[in-house]
Amino acid sequence: MSSALLPEEIESLARRVVEENRAANRKVVLAESCTGGLVAAALTEIPGSSAVLDRGFVTYSNEAKQESLGVPLEIIETFGAVSIACAWAMAKGALERSHANIAVAISGVAGPDGGTDLKPVGTVVFARVVRGTESEPEGELKLFEPISRASIRREATLCALDLLLP
Repeated sequence: MSSALLPEEIESLARRVVEENRAANRKVVLAESCTGGLVAAALTEIPGSSAVLDRGFVTYSNEAKQESLGVPLEIIETFGAVSIACAWAMAKGALERSHANIAVAISGVAGPDGGTDLKPVGTVVFARVVRGTESEPEGELKLFEPISRASIRREATLCALDLLLP
């Protein structure tokens, strides 16, 4: 039986995130919805992660996104929780409520239910905000093959970890 909690590809990428952010003297914060804390869990599997991970917010409900991260109701009502606008507001709110240098947010439809024609199961949005930069917010929408709920969450976790690399 393996002693690893998560798949090797996730653990390996999480190790890189911790090592490279520690070397860059950067702290990270996460705002997770569909991944339910998997990105934070991946980072905390790595010894020394406390030097890098400031905190994580698991804001699964729309109310949690509003209350914990300050996502405006207008964004959720206009664009939906699975939108780049919402993910960007989540990342911005997480950064403002932390001591981190970089925030990554994830929101999506992991299924098997909940998909629509416009946002089918497998739709996941990501956003990254870096403290002290005046650049445009970074956002991305991905459509993962809806093989299973677990596969969508695994792929989303890998993408979020990749966004945390310096």
